[in-house]
Amino acid sequence: MSSALTVLRQRPVRRYLGSTALAATGINLLITALFKQVYDLTGNPLDIGLIGLAQFVPGLLLALPSGYVADRFDRRRVAGLFLSGRLACAAVLIVFSLGDGGRVWMLFLLAVGIGTADAMIGPSRRAVLPLMVQPADLPRVVALWTATFTGTAILGPALGGLLYSIGPEVAYGAATALTAGAIPLILAIEYRPGTAAVATDRSDPTQRPSLRLALEGLSFIRRTPVVLGAISLDLFAVLFGGAVALIPIVAVERLGVGDIAYGWLRAAPGVGAASMAVILAIRPVRRRVGPILLISVAVFGLGTIVFGVTTNYAVAFLALAVLSAADMVSMFIRGSLVPLVTPPEQLGRVEGVFIGASNELGAFESGLAARYLGVPWAIAGGGIATVAIAGSFALLFPSIRRIDTFEELDPTLSPSDG
Repeated sequence: MSSALTVLRQRPVRRYLGSTALAATGINLLITALFKQVYDLTGNPLDIGLIGLAQFVPGLLLALPSGYVADRFDRRRVAGLFLSGRLACAAVLIVFSLGDGGRVWMLFLLAVGIGTADAMIGPSRRAVLPLMVQPADLPRVVALWTATFTGTAILGPALGGLLYSIGPEVAYGAATALTAGAIPLILAIEYRPGTAAVATDRSDPTQRPSLRLALEGLSFIRRTPVVLGAISLDLFAVLFGGAVALIPIVAVERLGVGDIAYGWLRAAPGVGAASMAVILAIRPVRRRVGPILLISVAVFGLGTIVFGVTTNYAVAFLALAVLSAADMVSMFIRGSLVPLVTPPEQLGRVEGVFIGASNELGAFESGLAARYLGVPWAIAGGGIATVAIAGSFALLFPSIRRIDTFEELDPTLSPSDG
């Protein structure tokens, strides 16, 4: 496996990471401001959940089409096109914030637009990775990507809180500029020789758009317990562990802090995740891959429980950092596992089923639970459920529990879970 420095010398990797840094900082900044603005305008925890639901529904509806588009068209252009859609939503948010703020329904409509763009961006962007580098370098590139992505989870929210304290339109303006800078970088990435034609052959009559082709990703997942378990584990853990969505309420009602402290609390998950990502970039997980995946999800749940019950700012910050560090380990393993097991020509459709908006579904679940159970129980209860899920998946998916190294994974891995 190449060193991180050797991988960084490759121009496509630098462009991919640069695009990720700009786009992810922009969306983290935008979402930080959006959640706070909604809560400031309405004071209703359920509205935070509804913003999450508005982002999630497009991801659910587009899970299959987004993967099919990623496999049929140039993945770089698809990502660039829908990044432009995200940019347009950010620009409209500037106009909204400069007005009287009376039409709150527009924020929910814009959340749908953001969710639609993100649903289409995710599978195409993730499916670019295996086409840029040799398979042996993929775990190292995934580690670098996660380090970059989680670094933006610190910078974006911290900037969001600071700029929001000046004015929401200032925060949205910065998000617009960052997103605009990401588009040319993703378009300029070069594929590894011999891999540019992995997309569906449009001249082949048997490969014309059809429900069968769109469902091939689901069929592969169903036949491959390792991938099915990894996707399901991600979805359910994030669904019940969506504590981050309630940070605006926790900051005001339980910790009694202002906008800037809120921004840093929102950045706390990025601190923990980025720290772990640096460790993984230097020393990636190589042995006991499956057990470590399950343990990391359980630690994520325990950190969520602590965040739910504490009223101390320092403890809340540390709990968020710990749970996100654990989630980073899980993200690294899943991000390396799925491309190694999945044939390249189906990767977009398989990645599409990951439903990148599972965080937004978790936001809806958390907002709904907070409305009817109260904030502490909404968060802590989700953490308890996440710990239970990790334990149950260890029993339901022995193929995951038995994974020792990435090297033993192969697209021809037997679908049998016996």
